[in-house]
Amino acid sequence: MTGIEYAIEQGARRIVTFDADGQHDPADVPALLAALDRGADVALGSRFLGRMDGVGATRMLLLRMAVAVSNAISGMRLSDAHCGLRAFRASSAPALRMTQQRMAHASELLRNMRTHRLRVVEVPITVRYTAYSQAKGQGMFQSLRILFDYFLRRSGRPPRERPC
Repeated sequence: MTGIEYAIEQGARRIVTFDADGQHDPADVPALLAALDRGADVALGSRFLGRMDGVGATRMLLLRMAVAVSNAISGMRLSDAHCGLRAFRASSAPALRMTQQRMAHASELLRNMRTHRLRVVEVPITVRYTAYSQAKGQGMFQSLRILFDYFLRRSGRPPRERPC
């Protein structure tokens, strides 16, 4: 949220966010921005519509399961549950306000997109899995922690008072 708030203060009209695990290719950003130019409020990267390099069978199974669970929880029908490469209009930032910690914020974003009826599109991207990125990524324990945070911690804490 700090980076998003700063971008808005600086007059940004469009904002791109990405995970810090080195999986995302900056060359995919123009396609996300083009989707916003065509009328989307939010453009989500999708590795399932694009390409995944270096993904193992176990991780692929976990990713597929995450998509099914995420779609069931959010009520959305997306091909990728929690891709870390996203772009959105600065005007959509108040609707996307995040209060969840760690990876649970990705589920929270989907809920907020649906609640506020934002126009969401998916854009094919490339994700490269390396030893470094996989060490930082989600395993089964982390997936369970995301669900715990999403369902139990959100109701126990009032949202932070922030502009987006």
